[in-house]
Amino acid sequence: MKYYLIAGEASGDLHGSNLMKALKEVDPDADFRYFGGDLMQAVGGSLVKHYREMAFMGFIPVLLNIKSIFRNMKTAREDITLYQPDVVILIDYPGFNLKMARFIKENLKIPVYYYISPKIWAWKEYRIKEIKKYVDKMFCILPFEVEFYKKHHFPVEYVGNPSVDAFAFRDYQEETPDEFIRYNNLENKPVIALLAGSRKQEIKDNLPTMIEVALSYPDHQIVIAGAPGIDISYYQLYIQDYPVHIVFNQTYRLLQQAEAALVTSGTATLETALFRIPQAVCYKTPVKKLVTFVWNHLFKVKYISLVNLIASREVVRELFGKYFSKEQIHSELDLLLHNIEYKKRMQKGYDEVITRLGKPGASEKAASAIYKSLKEIHR
Repeated sequence: MKYYLIAGEASGDLHGSNLMKALKEVDPDADFRYFGGDLMQAVGGSLVKHYREMAFMGFIPVLLNIKSIFRNMKTAREDITLYQPDVVILIDYPGFNLKMARFIKENLKIPVYYYISPKIWAWKEYRIKEIKKYVDKMFCILPFEVEFYKKHHFPVEYVGNPSVDAFAFRDYQEETPDEFIRYNNLENKPVIALLAGSRKQEIKDNLPTMIEVALSYPDHQIVIAGAPGIDISYYQLYIQDYPVHIVFNQTYRLLQQAEAALVTSGTATLETALFRIPQAVCYKTPVKKLVTFVWNHLFKVKYISLVNLIASREVVRELFGKYFSKEQIHSELDLLLHNIEYKKRMQKGYDEVITRLGKPGASEKAASAIYKSLKEIHR
């Protein structure tokens, strides 16, 4: 069958590539065209547009690049029309993908599946109307999303979470602390891991305070997980002459050896939980009190971290908005490092989350469900 995938950022490229590999297993004749990146291109098929030309985040960048966005949409519309795939698979990236879903359903009558739900359960719940109108089925990677879509009477299937797969099949699973320290020329001290986000603005906002707090524990060493695509020179602006280390392409190896972690919200909170490493979620925002007010009154969820959202309760402390401060982060890190009962309670919560996520095989389950659904359509 012919598959057209649209991924507009690095995470979509990763998930798209794994889905394509799995689709090739269930459908040896699978043919792919896609908006994606290097990882999808390595699997095969035809790359139409790289996500580097599409990944505009935030109001101002979108406004400044509006002509490019419209050109990309025009390219996608024309290319899908010419290719005539058996299905279009949209991967997150809702601002672009929901517009494409509307075009496809109104003009081409091709099945539209969504893999990796947009976070409309947090805000912009009104987008469910577009999804119900223009998308045929949702394949979710977070267990609580199933209840959200069922509440709206929309066909949904939970296929598992790719982070569980990445954790289960990671390299260096048997690596010891001494081996990790020798490999990276680190000190012979316990590690505090800093995961300060994947975007420059997140790093700028969060990393300086994280470093300042972690330096209060001289019996530990500070190791930053460098984000893909961010040059070390950018980190040096904040590391300066402090005794702080940074490693790239080793986030899982770092978490495996960490005693505690300071983490921004996002997938990193879930990955840290899979390693059962005590963590504090730190996310600095401008106009702290206003952001807290907006969160409490406009957002539909209680938590910002995936760990707490999946658990439906506070497993890890979320220090954002008016709660983000050097003093509060220091107090929390002190508990993570020194209060054994506190750590045990957090790890018990992690175990609940891990159980809810289920076993590895997200890409394989998604591919099998998609292929089975398409076979029924073509029967």
